[in-house]
Amino acid sequence: MNKGSVSLPNFFRSHPIFTSEELAAFLKDRGSPHPRNRESLVRYHRDRGAIFQIRKGLYCSLPLGVSAKDCPVDSYLLASKLASDAVLAYHSALDVYGRSYSVQQRIVYITLKAPAGASFNFRGTTYRAVSPPKQLGGREPEVQHLDRGGQQLRVTTLERTLVDVLDRPRLSGGWEEIWRSLEMIPYLDLDHLIQYALLLKKRTTIARVGFYLMQHREPLMVEEEHLKRLREHRPGSPKYLTSDPAISGRLIPEWNLIVPESVIKKSWEEPT
Repeated sequence: MNKGSVSLPNFFRSHPIFTSEELAAFLKDRGSPHPRNRESLVRYHRDRGAIFQIRKGLYCSLPLGVSAKDCPVDSYLLASKLASDAVLAYHSALDVYGRSYSVQQRIVYITLKAPAGASFNFRGTTYRAVSPPKQLGGREPEVQHLDRGGQQLRVTTLERTLVDVLDRPRLSGGWEEIWRSLEMIPYLDLDHLIQYALLLKKRTTIARVGFYLMQHREPLMVEEEHLKRLREHRPGSPKYLTSDPAISGRLIPEWNLIVPESVIKKSWEEPT
């Protein structure tokens, strides 16, 4: 086969990271649907130093004169290619928005296409698949598309991200990291946030969200009506903010939530 019969440079330029499926769709659209054509083209351009393989079915395009070893790889764009339904979420969503206090060497994405907990390591970063909350029934509300290197990332909105982080804090670091990161969010659509929080139907999560909003009423312009909508769904008995009941805390009656003093006082802000 004449390797020049299907020109790929434009595809490579517009797809800094691409999957076999994306390449197959591109070739089929141009009249080369046979899988062997794709495999032959991949080998040809890989041998010429135009692309390199990240893992099976996933490739990175190489700028002219740049080696695979020296080529920078956008880790968030890479994560978005690990599953066709991948959604960047939790602390990783905060990273994408530039709202995380510190950068983690772990990227979390939501998918139904990979087993929960499946992980992949590349250049010191761990990519972890997690299942969406079962209460969503396979739907993915509060997801938006962001441009990244000319390609689209699917990422949870800041409103959903705040709720998700408080729902599954182990995916986002300790409480100091969570609080400091969430406090970098300047504005939230509180109606969307509350609607999503109620959709999860998890009373402890709702209490965590309510407590956070109560503590940040002024900067987030939280009104009593917002808190009331959440308060109606608080737990019927006291629950812990943290999953470790051994950590002492103070009961916040308004939310039936036992909160560590360090979080109430935000002790990490105290001068050392």
